[in-house]
Amino acid sequence: MEKFLVLTHVDESGAALTKASLEAVAAGVEMASAMGAPLTIGIVGAQSGAAANSVAGAGTRVLTVTGEEFSQPRYASDAAACEALCRAAEATLVFAPASSRFARVLPGVAQRLTGVADTHITAVAKGETLEASRWFYRQRVEAVVRREKRPWFLLLEAGTRAPWSAAEGQVQAETISVTLPALRTQVKGVRAPQQGEQTIRPDAKLLFVAGAGWTKKQADGQVHAVEAEELIRGFLRSADASLGSSKSLVDQSGENQAVLKFMSHLNQIGQTGSTPRHPKGLSTCCHGEEPHVVGWRFVGERRAISLDPNCGWARGKADVLYVADAFKVMAKVNELLANKS
Repeated sequence: MEKFLVLTHVDESGAALTKASLEAVAAGVEMASAMGAPLTIGIVGAQSGAAANSVAGAGTRVLTVTGEEFSQPRYASDAAACEALCRAAEATLVFAPASSRFARVLPGVAQRLTGVADTHITAVAKGETLEASRWFYRQRVEAVVRREKRPWFLLLEAGTRAPWSAAEGQVQAETISVTLPALRTQVKGVRAPQQGEQTIRPDAKLLFVAGAGWTKKQADGQVHAVEAEELIRGFLRSADASLGSSKSLVDQSGENQAVLKFMSHLNQIGQTGSTPRHPKGLSTCCHGEEPHVVGWRFVGERRAISLDPNCGWARGKADVLYVADAFKVMAKVNELLANKS
């Protein structure tokens, strides 16, 4: 008989589970019910009281690994915690969020337990056995994976399902003791850009994608990169949007062309970049395949601004196409947002 375990971890506040963890809980509750299998939820963090109470509605066994050693991501401590939780739960199927914290740890945990791990899982379903869906070849080919080997670890992509939501209650969580190896890594602190300058916001409701057209010659024959930066930054701040980029734009830094100084390869979506999952998306000055086909596959409502009314990718892959100058459109949008605030 299968035994489910959902591995979770707390967020930066240290008091609540991350959104991706709650999505994994929702998947675990659904599949355990469908397969008639017992479910256990494991929590890793410095403290777990509030986090454990947030999943009380699941009515399952809750295991925790707590302590100051687990307040920050670290391979040695996180791997030991996850291994201990898996052994305590005697799990054969393990769901976990595909967060940076767990993505680097769970393949190693699977090896310790002589199991197998699959990453980038976008959906799970019950067939004759558990079936997991994931994308290959730059998000162009979808495959359904089935495995007989146990334990089977599945890292679930964030944003692919609604997070667990139920009334909080009181949970009598079981604390699992962990014998840690010598910890050679110490977290001294966190350096991050100011909130107003942060351009990558995974939980933002809107994804704004900039293409190479922003740094090309405009109608007057001149390049307006500085103006482009001001317009894009102003919109990101006013709309609290996340910033994406086409591959051609981020590659320009190595081609001695005008660039947007706040743009890096971390903003790249599609092709060899990321495939974000935002409710809405707005593409500007993009004429390539990446934002409209691959990178935007999981964006809910897709809109694009292009001067070319016959742009095949925009017409075929965007829900709404505005045939207009992106500079003028975004200047007007920023003006409206400023007046609204």
